Amino acid sequence: MPARRFAAIDLARGVALLAMALYHLTWDLGFLRLTPENFALTPLGRAAAHCIAGSFLVLVGISLVLARPGHSGAWRPYLVRLARIAAAAGAISLATVLMFPDSWIFFGILHCIAVASVLALPALVAPLPLVGLAAALVFAGPTLAAWMGAPAVLDAPGLLFLGLGATVPTTNDYVPLCPWFGFVLAGVGLGRLGLPRLATSRLGTWAPRERIARFGAAAGRHSLAVYLIHQPVLLGLLYGVATLAGPHPRAGEPQFLREYRANCAEAGGGEAACRVAARCVVGRLRAEGLWRAGGGFSAEEQGRAIVASRACFHAAGGGAPPT
Repeated sequence: MPARRFAAIDLARGVALLAMALYHLTWDLGFLRLTPENFALTPLGRAAAHCIAGSFLVLVGISLVLARPGHSGAWRPYLVRLARIAAAAGAISLATVLMFPDSWIFFGILHCIAVASVLALPALVAPLPLVGLAAALVFAGPTLAAWMGAPAVLDAPGLLFLGLGATVPTTNDYVPLCPWFGFVLAGVGLGRLGLPRLATSRLGTWAPRERIARFGAAAGRHSLAVYLIHQPVLLGLLYGVATLAGPHPRAGEPQFLREYRANCAEAGGGEAACRVAARCVVGRLRAEGLWRAGGGFSAEEQGRAIVASRACFHAAGGGAPPT
């Protein structure tokens, strides 16, 4: 099968880019306190992020089958693409070190794609059952490591990219090889099975006619550029909105309520009393001008907040206030 492009795959990549941009928009809104909480960090938001990352990595595997490095002089395009991805990954690490030094990205989606694009080369020619077995082992890697008691050396900073240690690093994007390389191997398997059939099907010869489909396919053909550009643009625009409009009136409230109820319950408070007290505390802090982002509270303000918390807990029928 000669190397070629399929508009359907370009469009699929464009749809994945749109989903990623919407996720990043959600994260940016929460980060800039333009929404009550950062919905991208909720369980549903994290599940969406995992689905989006998985779809990208499957498409990476399919694209490797299409590129067929090593066949018909295809090494040069492969190496150029690999160099671009690696350079982009390095640029993201450098930028996030400067912007978010406590949570910089040392092994995110682009780092994973770059390394996986090399590790997956044997899967292009290996027997398909072996590719499937390798994918299953990579998917199961973190679970097997935890079950067997992985050595502490796997938690060393230099080995966190493997994803086999017990440590979950603080970083804005973490896509370790285990389990995520499994999606690339799955994509290679799907590509080897499905692309020959796709090439002779109506979908294989499909060309987008509607403007939105053409736009999506074009974005998919230039996915790396779109990935690198969209987030600075979104953050820049939303930063302007945040500067002009200020934070959402309820920014941080849902997270505060959850944390207060959890701390209250740990201190021996009843569920109902803790729930009522949490709402009361939010109201008291707002009324006394103590509800703001960024911390920086004086000792006197901290004392007032503690008094408000104890008064609310007592008023809620919780008995002795939590300590």
